[in-house]
Amino acid sequence: MSGRVVVIGVGNPLRGDDGVGPAAVEALRDRVPHGTALAVSDGEPARLLDLWRGADTVIMVEALRTRSARPGELHILSAADAASRTAATASTHALGLGECLALAAALDQLPPRLVVHAMEVADVELGEGLSEAVRAVLPELIDRVAASVRQAHGPDREQ
Repeated sequence: MSGRVVVIGVGNPLRGDDGVGPAAVEALRDRVPHGTALAVSDGEPARLLDLWRGADTVIMVEALRTRSARPGELHILSAADAASRTAATASTHALGLGECLALAAALDQLPPRLVVHAMEVADVELGEGLSEAVRAVLPELIDRVAASVRQAHGPDREQ
């Protein structure tokens, strides 16, 4: 696949592990092909829809906190998977990812391809800094997101 690729790190670095999305995007700055749009968002749906407008592929990086998972566990989700898995979870954003994706679908504004790289997190209390469990797995998350970006751009795209 090729076309406009947007990577969005969703989260708030002032809420502990919720900053994993922005941290991953910052680390990607020199690791993705030229022309890849990198952005950070607080998760507000209207801003997310604006960020991915006109994109062929959107890759989101998001914190996830489910009941049964362990901190640092990684997930790669389609838009449908992300909407169903995050519908019953708590969010530090005004609306969660599930609601945002449902809104985008209702408005016919989902991008042609959307992938969510999510990491289970431990601590989303007020305060800066990632927990040890999240910091330990962050390099693997960054590698996975970079691989998704390269795949979206296709084999002939240089950095």
